[in-house]
Amino acid sequence: MANTNSAKKATRKIARRTEVNKARRSRVRTFIRKVEEAIASGDKTAAEAALKAAQPELQRAATKGVMHRNTASRKVSRLANRVKTIGA
Repeated sequence: MANTNSAKKATRKIARRTEVNKARRSRVRTFIRKVEEAIASGDKTAAEAALKAAQPELQRAATKGVMHRNTASRKVSRLANRVKTIGA
């Protein structure tokens, strides 16, 4: 348990940030799931629209430190490739 005032404050700050980051991570997963479902259904226009909505969400998560920027870019790239191959 934290003893000093600064350590107690740090604990409170960490708890607040954890809640915010958890919400952001959940939001990103939801957007990714929507793209995955559109890909699974085979609807290219819906998949493209879902990807277009998911991309800024992933990049925002990267800038906010929820995930590494390379991870976000990799996820966008892989989803884009899967969406591109739907019609073919």
